[in-house]
Amino acid sequence: MEDGKNVLKRPWDTCREVPSLDDEQTPWKMLKLLKVLCLCVVAVAVFGLALCSKTSFLLLVTLSNEGTKTLADGQKPVALLCIGCVLIASSLLLLLKSFWKACHKSSKMPDKRTVATVLLVEFLVAMGAAILTIVAMPHLDIVTNVTILNGVAVLSTLLQVITQCTAKERNRFLVPSITAFLLILLGYVLFLFLYVTKDLTDTRRITWAGLAVGGSVLMSFNWWESYFKLISKNIRSDFLTALCEDVTACQNVLYMLSSLLRIAVTAGVLGAYVPLDNLDWAVVTSIPSRETRIIAIIIGVQLISSVLCHWFSLVACKMHALRRCFILPLYLASLAVMVLFIVPVIVFHQNYRNRLNGIQSSDFAGYCNDVVDARNQSASGSVFPDLVLDVTHTLCFLDLSRINDIGLLTGSAASWWLGLVLATVHLWFLSLFRIQRTQDLFFKRLYEGAFIEQSLLLNTRFDIKTTEKQKQFKTLDPVKVFLCATMWHETHDEMMNILISIFRLDKYRPKKEGEAGDVSFEGHIFFDDAFTDVAGSQRPHVNQYAEMLVNIIREVYSIFLNIDNDLFKKKQQIPDQKIVTTPYGGRLVVDMPHGNSLTVHYKDKKLIRHKKRWSQVMYMYYLLGWKVSIKYFKRWGKADVEDELKKDFEREKRNTYILALDGDTGFTPAAVMLLIDRLKLYPEVGAACGRIHPTGSGPVVWYQKFEYAVGHWLQKTAEHVFGCVLCSPGCFSLFRADALMDDNVMKTYTTVSSQAQHYVQYDQGEDRWLCTLLLKQGWRVEYNAASDAYTNAPDDFKELYNQRRRWGPSTMANMIDLLGCTTTLSKKNSSISKIYMIYQLITLVASILAPSTVVLMIAGTLTVVLNIGQNVSLVLAVIPPVIFLGTSFRIKANTQIIIAAILSILYAFLMMISAITIIGSIVKDQTILTPSSIFLIFLALFYVITALLHPQEIGLVCFGFIYIICIPSAYLLLSIYSIVNMNNVSWGTRETAPAGRGGPAPQAKAEKVSQFRSSIRRFFSQSKCCRRLCLTDEADKRIVSQDVPSEQHEPGPQNSIVMEPRPGPAFPPPHQNWVAQLQSLSDDMNLKENELDEEEGKFFRELTAKYLQPIPEDKKKQDKMVKKLRELRNKMSLIYFMINAFWLVATFTLQLFDTNIYIKVPKINFELEFTGEYIFIEPVAFMFILSFALLVTIQLIGMLYHRMGTLIHYVAFLSTEPMSDKQRRLPPIKKIVDGESDDFDDLSFEGDFRRRLNTGTLV
Repeated sequence: MEDGKNVLKRPWDTCREVPSLDDEQTPWKMLKLLKVLCLCVVAVAVFGLALCSKTSFLLLVTLSNEGTKTLADGQKPVALLCIGCVLIASSLLLLLKSFWKACHKSSKMPDKRTVATVLLVEFLVAMGAAILTIVAMPHLDIVTNVTILNGVAVLSTLLQVITQCTAKERNRFLVPSITAFLLILLGYVLFLFLYVTKDLTDTRRITWAGLAVGGSVLMSFNWWESYFKLISKNIRSDFLTALCEDVTACQNVLYMLSSLLRIAVTAGVLGAYVPLDNLDWAVVTSIPSRETRIIAIIIGVQLISSVLCHWFSLVACKMHALRRCFILPLYLASLAVMVLFIVPVIVFHQNYRNRLNGIQSSDFAGYCNDVVDARNQSASGSVFPDLVLDVTHTLCFLDLSRINDIGLLTGSAASWWLGLVLATVHLWFLSLFRIQRTQDLFFKRLYEGAFIEQSLLLNTRFDIKTTEKQKQFKTLDPVKVFLCATMWHETHDEMMNILISIFRLDKYRPKKEGEAGDVSFEGHIFFDDAFTDVAGSQRPHVNQYAEMLVNIIREVYSIFLNIDNDLFKKKQQIPDQKIVTTPYGGRLVVDMPHGNSLTVHYKDKKLIRHKKRWSQVMYMYYLLGWKVSIKYFKRWGKADVEDELKKDFEREKRNTYILALDGDTGFTPAAVMLLIDRLKLYPEVGAACGRIHPTGSGPVVWYQKFEYAVGHWLQKTAEHVFGCVLCSPGCFSLFRADALMDDNVMKTYTTVSSQAQHYVQYDQGEDRWLCTLLLKQGWRVEYNAASDAYTNAPDDFKELYNQRRRWGPSTMANMIDLLGCTTTLSKKNSSISKIYMIYQLITLVASILAPSTVVLMIAGTLTVVLNIGQNVSLVLAVIPPVIFLGTSFRIKANTQIIIAAILSILYAFLMMISAITIIGSIVKDQTILTPSSIFLIFLALFYVITALLHPQEIGLVCFGFIYIICIPSAYLLLSIYSIVNMNNVSWGTRETAPAGRGGPAPQAKAEKVSQFRSSIRRFFSQSKCCRRLCLTDEADKRIVSQDVPSEQHEPGPQNSIVMEPRPGPAFPPPHQNWVAQLQSLSDDMNLKENELDEEEGKFFRELTAKYLQPIPEDKKKQDKMVKKLRELRNKMSLIYFMINAFWLVATFTLQLFDTNIYIKVPKINFELEFTGEYIFIEPVAFMFILSFALLVTIQLIGMLYHRMGTLIHYVAFLSTEPMSDKQRRLPPIKKIVDGESDDFDDLSFEGDFRRRLNTGTLV
């Protein structure tokens, strides 16, 4: 008989209401196309730039050869000087970069022996590079010059052999390394044999050949670090181990010293060689213009292409395209350079032979005598033929008609190239993590301009590969992520949204018994004020919202449990779940379909302190203190080894994360994984946030969509690039346990507000304050633009104003806090510099002056629209906000919002008229050089360009119009409302009575409508006397009492409007407690009551007693705090508005008295032609435009840099992360076979792909 669990209970009820479970927001096809396009661009860029770098360098070497005609013999020092510039360019960049890092971050001083060893090696390298490129190569043929640079791998191959032999393992690449070493030696032998036996009496040529070999060998010492680290581990040499550790720890100082030494050695060799070669430096200042242009173009191409080639190579490696975009293009670049030089020589020679048509001898020697050497220096005409003939001249001493010379030349070239290929064959099997740090991939920071492809290939990390089939490489520790959502009065759709996200993550990373995954998850929902007293019940019941959450869990569980089953297949029933009574209320423990757990913590505010910050304190101490810390102290009590115990504890703290969520947040598994990547490989990152998208509809939401977009596109990216993010929003942020458990973070976060400013900084913006604590402890906060999360936004004007009323003062308070400790902060936090804090100070000043700036903008609009004087328009512009400010101190907050809404509409019309007027004036005056037109056009272009760089969000530009016309409301009226109501420390959003204690929803709505109408009537009927509209002391106390001891019904922690569920029945409840109440909700999911572990219960009782005890009512304290909050409000209002008043008075004074002070600007028409007229711009307006342009430019640079980093990370993510179900349903293109390369653009993973711990991905 069939098991009852598999029998469909209601076969007549098979129709389902299934919400969208797939990630509908991510355009996977477009992203796959973008990935392929990016990889193609990077591959072409690496190949093309390497080709340009090497070709231009060899042209400089050729121009310095004796007998070439493009540069006369007396002008050779110019080419040699350019070669020297190529050699020192990278050293100069490294010096600047290391100096900046040494100043910006802490740097250690190396040991004297380390300094001596490193400088000795760098001296040999610099001497070898200078001798090879400046002294020897100008006297060699072009084929040898192209390929002898590959010979610098000789010592690397020898060190590879030593490294693998000392490892005492059967190494996969031992034979290739030995073969590469022998091939490079063979190349040297063939080269010396060719040059020595060609003319035994030509001692100069023999000397040049010997110097070339010696310089090449000395240059090969450049890449010793990677091999010495491995050798020191293999042979356990104390000296080598100490040397390598000291070199790693003191990189900045050593790089500065070595860079200075290299520059000095190169300059010394160059300065000594020119006189020894009977050349004169004076010719450098007298080069003809044609030769100057040739040299300038060649050296410019070489320097720029070398820098860009290095950068694109890094991009290729970080995109996990090591083979097709890095190794292969660099291999082919050497061959392409050879073709680029030799083919024109052959073509020109063949044309010469065709012209002779058998009249006389047409061998190569005759061609050299009659054409190459007999030509005169060309003063005009094309440069290309001269360059080809100069390249041919380097080959003229060889008899290329003899097979012996051709064989020796080809043999040496092929040996060197094959030697380099075999020396770097291990790179084809190099393993990379998804986000690969540059210092872990390349052990030297920069490149060698003269050896661009060799330096990039040989500078890459060398790993010992054994002959075993299993891929062996370093793994990252597995991480544990606690998903922690706070709830209060969310709607059905909001709860459904976050639960689908959590269950989707459970399916994405299933938990399997006996298998350790790279990432494991555990979900927790902390439900504030979940209990209500019901008449006739022995114990409290949970309210309607808590009931609704259980029903939604059952619904979502059933959907995910049978999502892939057909209609007539056995249906899986929801297994039994656990319900537990706890000291703080109760909990529901759900084992999700794929093994991960979800725990709902129902909090009773009579038993434990509620509100969002205290829920965060609760889950921090529960998850990090109880679940993480306590087990190690138990082990310590059992006499475990203390050092080992400490290491394990630190490791778990470092690899435990908390994902903070709001109860209405929707996210995808990919968004979580992208945040995890940031914390995995960057140990200094304490928190990371994603791109928050507000959801909803209506003008208020549309405004927020564009506002959020601009804030993330510009402000967040600039903070990430130039310093670090100052606020990681609590609706979707990942925190490291090690950071939260650091000194002065989690403990300080439990501080109860005891002063007026504490209520503003601590309780009005808890997420920003938590980040402030992290920053002060030296942790970095980052932003990942590819990690998308969606949260409901206020769609009502009042809700929006109340939300921003909290955010504005809190942001300002935390910013002032950070600015006040700039010196300490810049020393303790390596991501924050004083320059960055100056940038933040400028943004703070700009935000403080925003109201007066808007008033000036409105005054300018009135001047244009009404055609009145500037002073009159300024007075008219000041009157409405001054009246609003004055009355706001006396009228209720709701009335203030009504007035602000009316003024916002009027200002919006004024802004629209202003824009039309500015456009009309541009057309009328035929110029755009007016302050208003420059500002408008610049602003529009800036937003359009920014949106184009975010193609997935380009549609948000449509909401830019709403954003612009709402500038007076957002930056003037809202500023006034926020400052005036600073003493109101209530939450301000989701202001509804708890379910079960208030009246029915329709009645509540009717009361709101009635209150609104009453407010309107009183405002207009009693405008002569404001006493009835005054906020009394008792009302003030009611506001404060929501946040000081004995709060009554406080709003919850989320920031969107709540939709009340349908009211429950009015008759007495059939259940006597909340457990029976939840158990009776449905027979589809049985809830079995369990008992809480005794030790855990004791923990919660102790936690509550120490940090989360409900605060008793203290009437005297409430009255005192009301007074302090009002005093703080008055003081801050005075400072804030006096600063704006000073700015307005200064502007008014300049306009009134200094009418002759103007900036004279030529008037230019649309054809950019001077019209003969001038435009006079006020200094104030000019400074405003200049300041705005400066801030925008800084943010634009930061955004461009951040966009590239986001693109690299996302392409790497697409290349390494297993596909989602939606992607798997697409027809696969190629499957991975064991032992086969997986580095293809059309890669798709098998459905049963498993990842060992957190291993890297073989690329």
